[in-house]
Amino acid sequence: MNEEYIVRNCAPTLAGIKTASMFSCPCDSAEKLKAFLREMNSRLNPKGIRLLPLRVSEKRALIYVYRPDRLSADLCDTCAGKLLSEAGYNTGCCERCLVHLINKLRSQPDFPHEIGLFLGYPPEDVLGFIKNKAQDYKLSGLWKVYGDVEKAKKRFDLFKKCDRVYYHQWSQGRNIERLAVAA
Repeated sequence: MNEEYIVRNCAPTLAGIKTASMFSCPCDSAEKLKAFLREMNSRLNPKGIRLLPLRVSEKRALIYVYRPDRLSADLCDTCAGKLLSEAGYNTGCCERCLVHLINKLRSQPDFPHEIGLFLGYPPEDVLGFIKNKAQDYKLSGLWKVYGDVEKAKKRFDLFKKCDRVYYHQWSQGRNIERLAVAA
């Protein structure tokens, strides 16, 4: 894994316009991955960004890049809290919710549907996805939309533009610390 994975997959999170991002990458050594994540955390934590390995196998790793303050605020939403509580989470603590999510990801073959809440997706869309079993959505983009279509379209466009701009800036030599916006 290298910085390029983070820039390509997490630009809106680096820019401070999205709570979190997640991506899968090759992983030939758990020790090298841990060292890389420690280095990236030392560089990005001052900007309010953390990286966590959600799941690691022999060949791949699932990495979570997030802004703890924003995640805590997102999970305090009434709808989000109700969904998480119904899914067995202790909603009083963001860190405990993350640990519960990691345990689910490592013990179950499928993604828990509530993961959208940890990625900053609108709670009404996550609820719609769960209730409708991923069917009957109004729009499909970066997530399936069951609520405000126009607002979602604007967010999709903003995130895609951010991806392009950040990758261009990074490929022109701007380092990841300069790309990351302080919280």
